[in-house]
Amino acid sequence: MKFTRSVLAQAIAILAVSAVLTNPAFAAHGEALSPASVTPDVTYTLRTAVADGKLVFIGDKGDIKDVVNPDLHAPVGAVVQINLINGDGAMHDIALPEFGVDSDDISGQGSATAVAFRVDEEGNFEYLCSIPGHKAAGMVGNFIVGDPEPADEIEAAPDLSMDPHEVGEPVGDRGPQEVTVDLVTTEVEGYLADGSSYRYWTFNDTVPGPFVRVRVGDTVTVNMSNAEDSAHIHSVDFHAVTGPGGGAAVTQAAPGQTKSFSFQALNPGLYVYHCATPMVAQHISNGMYGMILVEPEGGLSPVDREFYIMQGELYTAQRHGSQGLQEFSLDKLLDERPEHLMFNGNMDALTQTHKMEADVGDNVRIFFGVGGPNATSSFHVIGEIFDKVYDQASLTSPPLTDVQTTLVPPGGATMVEFEVDYPGKYILVDHALSRLEKGLAGFLHVNGEENPEVFHTEEAHDPNSGH
Repeated sequence: MKFTRSVLAQAIAILAVSAVLTNPAFAAHGEALSPASVTPDVTYTLRTAVADGKLVFIGDKGDIKDVVNPDLHAPVGAVVQINLINGDGAMHDIALPEFGVDSDDISGQGSATAVAFRVDEEGNFEYLCSIPGHKAAGMVGNFIVGDPEPADEIEAAPDLSMDPHEVGEPVGDRGPQEVTVDLVTTEVEGYLADGSSYRYWTFNDTVPGPFVRVRVGDTVTVNMSNAEDSAHIHSVDFHAVTGPGGGAAVTQAAPGQTKSFSFQALNPGLYVYHCATPMVAQHISNGMYGMILVEPEGGLSPVDREFYIMQGELYTAQRHGSQGLQEFSLDKLLDERPEHLMFNGNMDALTQTHKMEADVGDNVRIFFGVGGPNATSSFHVIGEIFDKVYDQASLTSPPLTDVQTTLVPPGGATMVEFEVDYPGKYILVDHALSRLEKGLAGFLHVNGEENPEVFHTEEAHDPNSGH
């Protein structure tokens, strides 16, 4: 896998830009100057705009004219000036955090500002709008100094995110049988976001772990092996188990050991499993969680699409948006201050890496759980309404109907179903929406024909246009 500019960074994950701009460590690549007191070697002019539903910069002159978020270039040692013209009337600015550059805010169509700075170091950097939410909405581009190594040639850590399509086979109308589940606990560095990684602890090298699918009455044998190169003891607690510690009491495995147990799936439902080795919260946060579906007799009703999604938190010493290998912070874990929140293991899992799709008219089912270890989720799909919500993942209770947002506690789950009626890109969020700034988002792409009876829009008429 290669480092590329993350779709999430461009469209969803709102970074703490203001903190970056005030940190002098980021002003190490050049010198901020006053535009009134310099003669620039390189000048660019950009204007702000709305294009295809995004906020963007557009080149206003020269080779970059009409290019959206154009690459800007300068040689090492150059004095650079960037002029910004407000083309849409909203408030904007332009900032280059690595150079300590942040312009005045401008609002009102036709207003303008400028920044100037000297570049002292070769590399790939960002220019962006630092108004909260604007980078996330699309106002970010590349500023390239000299001839640095292309970003796409820098190897990234492996992607450990779980593919949401991996939901196993429905049990159908079969009778009870014996099922074997093999889990391997590993500790491996994995991709977190564009330019950053984390040393995850996993079941079977994915976060979350594999989706286990059985039937009520099945006898399930769990074999849990701890990899020889692990540095910690690991275990597994299945919330679907009736027995000591949900299995954790008999699966505390040192590196290189394998522990096993069997249980009968007595109760239908959708259940979380997780590592239960002290400190339990650290093991869960690091990625050791997953879900087991115990289908009722006769199985679940058929649907067109099924997806497996879990929400988790990471507590790192470095702030969200930092580059490089992120280190675990015990203090932040105990204070319940996560730096990163994500679906299926990392920032890009459900926005770039794995594409969830459905067609208009499809019935969609989402198996949704919260690994946690601490935050309750307010699960919501922007632009959709859940036709059915199996509250707290009870499959034997009548489902709630016509639900906008559903609460799911840490260590809990739900199953939601809805028919998709109109094409477009639908955003999955926790409606505690500040968490979107720390990476918590996913996309459901719906394909098909538009139905104006469901949703209809027309371009607003401009009385000054003469049309």
